[in-house]
Amino acid sequence: MTGIEKKAARPFLAKSALVALALSAAAAVFWQSPARSAEDAVVIPPPAMDEKATGGIEKAVFAGGCFWGVQGVFQHVKGVSKAVSGYTGGSAENAVYEIVGTGRTGHAESVEITYDPSKVTYGQLLQVYFSVAHNPTQLNYQGPDSGTQYRSTIFAENDEQKKVAESYIAQLDKAKVFGKPIVTTLETGKTFYPAEDYHQDFLTLNPTYPYIVYNDLPKIENLKSLFPKLYSEKPVLVLASSKS
Repeated sequence: MTGIEKKAARPFLAKSALVALALSAAAAVFWQSPARSAEDAVVIPPPAMDEKATGGIEKAVFAGGCFWGVQGVFQHVKGVSKAVSGYTGGSAENAVYEIVGTGRTGHAESVEITYDPSKVTYGQLLQVYFSVAHNPTQLNYQGPDSGTQYRSTIFAENDEQKKVAESYIAQLDKAKVFGKPIVTTLETGKTFYPAEDYHQDFLTLNPTYPYIVYNDLPKIENLKSLFPKLYSEKPVLVLASSKS
């Protein structure tokens, strides 16, 4: 079985909450029904504290469940020039999908975002992350995916990002916008390792895949609806840029 076949089988065979549905054709139709959708996005205020304006391109790394959807969301954000799926939190030798999937390596499925802070700030990226990309109140799981590799974590690249993230989490918790405490953790000094090619651009390349239809496409619609000024119709793709 090839890498892409293993990954394609994952939502049906490894996502225990969905196994019974995904093993039949009828389930696939059910999943794609317009009456069903992933969790609704939450309207939240912008961060009271944001990064200081600086020149140059910056990077941000977020983890929030399966990286397919998180990558797909940020590929549609204006000012983002690249969003790469990968693994953060563990060592290089274990940054392999099959090993990370055991939940014992310390990695989290994450996305490294390259962005222009003159077009989209770190605080705005955080607002999208908390509002649209995932549910920050779910501890070590997102939807059907469970394990520490699916944790909600911000991997701050520097002290300023850490301060902005800490301030925003405190602000959102105080406002009780989610109804439950935010469980998102902050980690620093961690290396990001790009995931295998078959994980890159998965949402864009597989828009009819049941897991994508149910869990991730609604996130793109929510981004478009809640953040129209940030939304870009054309996603920035990893594989296309690597071949250019």
